[in-house]
Amino acid sequence: MSNNCRQFEQTDAGLLVRAPAKINLSLLITGKRPDGYHGIETVMAKINWYDELLFEPGRAEGIELVCQGPCWAPEGKDNLVYWACEMLMEEAKRRVPIRVTLTKKIPAGTGLGSASSDAAAALMGLNRFARFNQPQEVLDRIAAALGSDINFFLGGPLAFCSGRGEKIEQIDDKCEFRVLLLLPNVTTSTKRVYENYRHCEEEYQRLSAKINPLLAKKSIDSIAKICANMLESSCFGLHPELERLKRACERLCGLKVCLSGSGSAMYLPGADLQTVGVRLQDQLKNEYNCESRFVNNNRW
Repeated sequence: MSNNCRQFEQTDAGLLVRAPAKINLSLLITGKRPDGYHGIETVMAKINWYDELLFEPGRAEGIELVCQGPCWAPEGKDNLVYWACEMLMEEAKRRVPIRVTLTKKIPAGTGLGSASSDAAAALMGLNRFARFNQPQEVLDRIAAALGSDINFFLGGPLAFCSGRGEKIEQIDDKCEFRVLLLLPNVTTSTKRVYENYRHCEEEYQRLSAKINPLLAKKSIDSIAKICANMLESSCFGLHPELERLKRACERLCGLKVCLSGSGSAMYLPGADLQTVGVRLQDQLKNEYNCESRFVNNNRW
């Protein structure tokens, strides 16, 4: 996938909007909040792998959502794309017949944020396609109401996110990277991973003391190399096969392997992958039935 494609593209069929995946370059848990959510501190980066949403005039009143592509996505009102469109129409006080075709290329339950990215793309795409002209603060408010990571995908491509994930501090420095993304045939539940999480304040303080000075210097490469994800033990407790895969991969290549989000996707950061990449991909596929792909940082 080229790193030069645009997010919005006017086609003969309608407005095409690309929704990028993300990886967590670090993920710390600050503890459980009074509202029942876990507080997080995370550096998130978009990557150049996309779902696609096509906006066309609707054939009937209301929102018609069509899901297609190699990966599964929930239909109709079970999909955040539907609710993003519905809430934006309510905010704009104008209903338009709309047909949205979601081409799902990024698997769900992998910690790559594709459902959140789809919802953000729906907000931006419908706002542009229907000429609602709603300001950024309206989109931000709807995004925060819909889910924790959606606000990140309204900006980017790199940010420090805190709170439930809805507090966004853009990082303007360029962060160029290429990683090998591992895609195990395992679907994780973010809800279950958080329910299984047991907080360790000492670990949070230790990792925070390492990461915060690097964040202040915008040394993002150094943060990624720490490979800090406090959800890892919870995820691996539910899916021990993922821990076995990680250890095996680290033995095969001699490099660190990092979990993204609540899993199941993992990646190899900050490495010279030219020497190990293709051979490692073959081994992962043949010996562990694990797909993989090279991805770069996204430009927008």
